[in-house]
Amino acid sequence: MSGKKIAVAGIGYVGLSNAVLLAVRNQVQALDVDPCRVEMLNTRQCPTIDADVARYLSEKQLNLTATTDAVKAFEGADYVIVATPTNYDPITNNFDTTSVETVIAQAADIAPDAVIVIKSTVPVGFTLDVSRRLGTNQVIFSPEFLREGRALHDNLHPSRIIVGENSPRARAFADLLVEASLDSDVPVLLTGPNEAEAIKLFANTYLALRVAYFNELDSYALTHGLDTRQIIEGVCLDPRIGSHYNNPSFGYGGYCLPKDSKQLLANYQDVPQNLIGAVVEANRTRKDVIASDILSRNPQVVGIYRLAMKAGSDNFRQSAVLGIMKRLKAKGVEVWIYEPALAKDNFFGSPVMQDLDTFRKGADLIVANRASLDLEAIASKIYTRDLFGND
Repeated sequence: MSGKKIAVAGIGYVGLSNAVLLAVRNQVQALDVDPCRVEMLNTRQCPTIDADVARYLSEKQLNLTATTDAVKAFEGADYVIVATPTNYDPITNNFDTTSVETVIAQAADIAPDAVIVIKSTVPVGFTLDVSRRLGTNQVIFSPEFLREGRALHDNLHPSRIIVGENSPRARAFADLLVEASLDSDVPVLLTGPNEAEAIKLFANTYLALRVAYFNELDSYALTHGLDTRQIIEGVCLDPRIGSHYNNPSFGYGGYCLPKDSKQLLANYQDVPQNLIGAVVEANRTRKDVIASDILSRNPQVVGIYRLAMKAGSDNFRQSAVLGIMKRLKAKGVEVWIYEPALAKDNFFGSPVMQDLDTFRKGADLIVANRASLDLEAIASKIYTRDLFGND
């Protein structure tokens, strides 16, 4: 197989989807600190929930291996893609970029000629700053625009490809992604590094704003006894608004929207703003509204049906329902959890029920961020704001 030698550091949903995508035409070595993930990938098992990744691993001829050895992964690489997590740290009011910086330093030492492409989300100004501090000019930033559970699909059909450098090497990397996609007319934009970082944060904060907007519409309708669905349908018939990303929920959550909106707000430290801060605050307020509405029904035992943000996901991180749980428990309500993806008997002091029938029968009220066929038989017990049956 011809093509480039590419190392991918981190095999979460971003790194894994990039590794699988590029391994069709290139030699890809994936690096991860978790030996279980490495073993799964080497035996062609998918370590995340992503149907397309699982299908590619089982059906496609991929030049893809995984390792925990950085030297083995990086040595001789043409590109090192960095896809390690950058969680938001409320103490420093910034992303924790430690893992990204560690990988960049290792890659620059082991493969000094490799182009290092950051796919992790970082603060505005990070790429230039880390390049200066680590004494390398090999680092570029290329943001991802992926959905959980659909990461490979979104790489195969990208809305756009953005690389934060206007240079031949940036164009060459963009071409790699275009060639790996299944679409022939993918928009490609080469920008400055700061602009590429800003594009990622502003895009995700806009999505968070849209979620927050329709959630606040729902909060108003709940308070005044109005039909939320009718209002949303009427509003969204305006083609400038559109009938997408408009299904009420308990709040935005997941890997990206909470941390990216908070990071963008932190980047506004010296810039006047009202809207960005309101997007962050609106998510807290929505959880207060939902918890209050649940408490008004006076349940003794509340069942939480699934911790994951949406169907087809095993991600609990920053899931909005966790905030609902905390508020209910603070008011003395007993909380049970049903989450098949959680291999433990207890989660934050609440029992994890393994038997769905016991869970359904024992709870006075069952809270579900998204409706499910599992709950149709007990519809009178269900509390959800899912009006359209989608994410």
